[in-house]
Amino acid sequence: MLKMKALSLLLMAFVLVISGCSSSSTSGEKRNEEEKDEVVTIVYSKGQDATGGTKKIVEEFNKRNPKIQVKFREMPADTGQQHDAYVTMFNGGSSEIDVMELDTIWPAEFAQAGYLVELDRFLQQDKDIKLEDYNQRAVSAASFNGKQWAMPKYIDTGLLFYRKDIIAENEVPKTWDELIASAKENQGKNGMKYGYLMQAKQYEGLVCNGIEFISSYGGKFLDDNGKVVVNSPETIKGVAKMVEVATMDAVPDNVTTFIEQESHTAFIEGQSPLIRNWPYQYSLANDPEQSKIVDKIGVAPLPAGDAGTAAALGGWMTGINKFSKHKKEAWEFVKFMTGPEGQKIGALYGALAPTIPALYEDKEIIEKNPFFAEEGFQKGLETAVPRPVTANYPEVSEVIQIELSKAIAKEVTPEQAVQNMEKELKAVLGQ
Repeated sequence: MLKMKALSLLLMAFVLVISGCSSSSTSGEKRNEEEKDEVVTIVYSKGQDATGGTKKIVEEFNKRNPKIQVKFREMPADTGQQHDAYVTMFNGGSSEIDVMELDTIWPAEFAQAGYLVELDRFLQQDKDIKLEDYNQRAVSAASFNGKQWAMPKYIDTGLLFYRKDIIAENEVPKTWDELIASAKENQGKNGMKYGYLMQAKQYEGLVCNGIEFISSYGGKFLDDNGKVVVNSPETIKGVAKMVEVATMDAVPDNVTTFIEQESHTAFIEGQSPLIRNWPYQYSLANDPEQSKIVDKIGVAPLPAGDAGTAAALGGWMTGINKFSKHKKEAWEFVKFMTGPEGQKIGALYGALAPTIPALYEDKEIIEKNPFFAEEGFQKGLETAVPRPVTANYPEVSEVIQIELSKAIAKEVTPEQAVQNMEKELKAVLGQ
């Protein structure tokens, strides 16, 4: 009797174990199936995009990747505000953004601060992307301490856009003095309020405009060794010419409130025959839904000073937030967006200049952006000048912004602005 009872208990225990294993196995399989069917949503952020290129890239990726869906979050148009918003988020360890666009001057700072995912491991595992296929200046801008922290998305360089129906090709200003004369001469034609548009608000774009004037006269902020060399006759002459241009009657009275958005809007509304802007201006000016000047745009290098023409080297990178909970999925989006297919979409719908040189031979891209093949654009890329290369660039930029703003407002003379920059930059850099 006792033996029968013990046998029954053993049998019940065995059934329970089998049942438990079966249940565990079933629930495990169910969990795996659920994970397989789960859609991961990642958030991508960048500044305002008036071209619609960003929307097209996100739509195409989402269509191709049903298990990874990207939501776009628009950041402020002002690059300084973008920078500060990211710093605030990442200092708090926020994972609300997975992928973000970075100005070409941010990767070293963000890497050092621990905000970015190192991309080398993805690049080593993923043979679809080869850094040697990219513009090497763009690649190096996202490299820090021998590691790659972002992928180059597009190159920017300052260019002069002009109205072909107002200014003949042989009359396009080739020097800053010629630009001043042309702006004054053509202001008022066809109801145009202005003669020239630029970006003169106290923000990063002012540094870019400033570099173009200063470099065209042979001036520099720092030398190749990082030494402050801003206080020179060449820099003073460049600042003086910038002040002359920014304060002439042919420029908007409130130009010190203008960033790209204000200047490009005035241009596509037909309010000026000349504008200094980035390559995207071409696509925007030829968009019939937004522009009043479709098919009337030419492109040329920026005017020259005593040392020739110079353009600020810009561009944007794409990085992954170190605090992202979906790094693998984020990389898939980065890979697509900065790869040949994503960059082609950006070029076709946003006039973004690719960082993959081979794409400049793509017939569709050149047909859509004929100015990519023009001498003016090519010369603009060739004369591109980088902003000062230093680990604490934000502080350097702030010094330059403040002093250039004060000079344009005529609170200080160009000489005083340059002297102040020298003093402040040496303090910031410990020289």
